[in-house]
Amino acid sequence: MMNTKINAVFFDFMGTCLDWHSGTVQVFPPTIGDSEKSKLALEWRHDYFDANAARLASKQPPEDIDITLHTTLDALLEKHPEYKDRFDKQTKDRCITAWHSMPAWPDVTLAIEKLKAAGYEVFVFANGTPRLQLDLCKSSGLKFDMLFSSELLGVYKPAPESYRKTLDLVKVDPQAAVMVAAHAYDTRGAKEAGMKTVYIHRWTDDINEDMEIVKGENDFFLEDMMDLPVVISQM
Repeated sequence: MMNTKINAVFFDFMGTCLDWHSGTVQVFPPTIGDSEKSKLALEWRHDYFDANAARLASKQPPEDIDITLHTTLDALLEKHPEYKDRFDKQTKDRCITAWHSMPAWPDVTLAIEKLKAAGYEVFVFANGTPRLQLDLCKSSGLKFDMLFSSELLGVYKPAPESYRKTLDLVKVDPQAAVMVAAHAYDTRGAKEAGMKTVYIHRWTDDINEDMEIVKGENDFFLEDMMDLPVVISQM
């Protein structure tokens, strides 16, 4: 079977390209200890993923991410009443707004620049909204050829139609596309759609996944994006 040359690289955004953890914990109430902030942030993120999966499973359309984050934060504080009185409305609003301004991981900018210089088209393909992605591009300084969100597509990843619709819109065959993500559900969905996959291991994400299993599922498994342009050129 002849290999198809990769010409399009799709990036998951939050977690894969952006350090959401640093951006989140810094706006939590200062009366909460650093270790507790970290645990709370990780749990909130996990609950957000569960909320998206539940909506997808029940065939509901994507919800504005700000609404989902508000709902999951309220539910999180119900589970942790010791923190509840420290999150007034202003604090909660600040926590939601923080998701629109996250720093890039230090290895991402150069990797994307090298891919673009090599002639690849680079896209954001992530759950969320166009507004969120536009804000995050501004805050992180990352530049892509186009942004695809679940709100824009009308469906969450990892639904198969999400990948198919995105590839159809840019007229790229699955075999000529690679999905770069720090989420196993995402790379599994991409594989099912016929795409190549590169898994980026971030300590903030997939905290309940067995990384030995994940390593065997993907074309490449990387600890950061420093070698991403090289491995994609080898596909």
